[in-house]
Amino acid sequence: MSRIGWERSEVFTSGFTSELDTAIDAWPSAVSGFHFIEARLFGAHEMDVLSATDALIFHLSDLRMKIRDTRLTGQGMLEGTAKLAYEIGESKADGGESRFSGTSLDDMRNNADGIDTVYRLIFASELTARDPSLAEATSTRIGQLKAQLHVNSLSELDSDQVRATSEDLVLSLQKAASALGLERPSLSDLAQQ
Repeated sequence: MSRIGWERSEVFTSGFTSELDTAIDAWPSAVSGFHFIEARLFGAHEMDVLSATDALIFHLSDLRMKIRDTRLTGQGMLEGTAKLAYEIGESKADGGESRFSGTSLDDMRNNADGIDTVYRLIFASELTARDPSLAEATSTRIGQLKAQLHVNSLSELDSDQVRATSEDLVLSLQKAASALGLERPSLSDLAQQ
């Protein structure tokens, strides 16, 4: 259940609290956090996760405290939204990040829900006022991505289609940046991973 909130919040965790994002949700090389615990429990069928669970709880509590004192900016939210859209298409769609527990599809759906929520609450109104056709195209791409993730299993997921929609969404978000008076989101750090 904690993964639901986490996956939806990834639109801001990587941009505003990247050190905690790594400690909480390191993937694909999980040495701590959710994925380390998942691999031990569901992959290795080992129950020796108490210290890793304590560390995860500590980092989640630390995140809660840091978020209270973090000034969320439009630029940072746009960066996080674009990065998460990119991740869904470029790495998660090929099998997901939670293979051992079998929640990869839900993880991607929750990522898309986070993207949708941030777009609607922060950017849609202003972008509609400045560039209605781009606002509609961006909203449509988010809807397409959510629809493509609405399958019964990962085996039914058309990863090429998700990747293409993800790329189109990132391009729309990058175009939206100039219309909103923000800098174009950069994905260079993701491309190096």
